[in-house]
Order: sequence, then structure tokens, then C-alpha cells
Amino acid sequence: MNLYVRYFDHEYLAKSVDEAIEFLRSIEEIKLESNTANRINTFLNSSNLYPFRLKVSYSNYVLFLKTEAETLEQFKEEETMRKEQKNERMMSMAERKKNILDALNEEKVGWWETSLIFKRVITLPETGKCKYIDTPFRVRLKANSAMDAYNRIIGHLQSRREIDPRSQFPSAKSDKFEYSFLGENNDEQEAVTEEA
Repeated sequence: MNLYVRYFDHEYLAKSVDEAIEFLRSIEEIKLESNTANRINTFLNSSNLYPFRLKVSYSNYVLFLKTEAETLEQFKEEETMRKEQKNERMMSMAERKKNILDALNEEKVGWWETSLIFKRVITLPETGKCKYIDTPFRVRLKANSAMDAYNRIIGHLQSRREIDPRSQFPSAKSDKFEYSFLGENNDEQEAVTEEA
């Protein structure tokens, strides 16, 4: 395992702790303490994969990263690839969120079968203390979209006097809210069922 070492514009790929110390000594403004080599060695031999920052003055640090790279150029290429992969993952997550929002907001006027699980506040009569209980709620209702159905359900639950206002409701994007479109016409009337 090698060490990528950076101090502002100074950077180096060290193949040992001694090489890292030698590099740091070549930078005039860095004053090394007697235990610096031990601290770098402890980081290198630890299971820690996060960067290590070594304080070398009141507000300045030297950055150390473990790497399998054999040269500084190889390290930079690998870092560029890692950043690109991270950006792709973030874009993929953003795309998934956009798809979920698009599905929720897609206009389909008609009957919807929906269910959600919310955290209902219940007061325990024996102690007077409150606790949250996962409470399933199912409803078949007419709405313009899944998001419209969700908003109507939350409005309904929040307006009920027997439901404590401290109860917590899931996001429409969470897996605690499920829905399916039944069609424009449904012979069954709007029905609400709740299970405690």
C-alpha cells in the first residue's frame, strides 16, 4: 500500500513512511514533530480507508490517502475515474427520483387503490406516556393522480380528531406509500379502512 501526500500545491506518491517524511521535510514551512513518522505509520497500517489529515501548523494540514497506485499519474487517473463513477451514481439516483416523481404526478383521473403505513401517536392509559405505532391505512378513492390521492389521504388523516397531530406520515416517494390505478370507472364506492 502506498501513500498519496498533498500539502497545498505540493503532492507526492510515497512508497514508504520514510519517503513521505522525506517529502515533507523538503517543504520549508512544514515543521515535523518527533512522533510524525509513528502517526503516519499507524494510519498506513490501520484498516481506516478515510483520508488522514496531519496538522503541521495552526491552520494547515497535510493530506494522506492510501492507494494501490504505483505512480502519481496512475493515482490521478484512478481518482478521475472514481469521481466520474460517483457522478454517474448521483445522476442515476437523481434519475430514479425524477421517475418516481413523474409517476406520482402523472395525471390519471379515476379510481386509485392506495395504502400507507404511518407512525401514529398512541397514549398508553396505564402510564400516560406516548409511543409511535406503525399503523396501516388503506383507501380506494377518486383522484387526479397518485400524488393527489396521497395529499387527500394525508389531509383526511390530519383532520381526524382521534389521530394525534404528532403522528408522522411517510413521504409520497417512500416505500411506505403504495398505489395502483384501477381505472376511470369503478362500481365500488369510495371506501376507507384503517387497521390499528
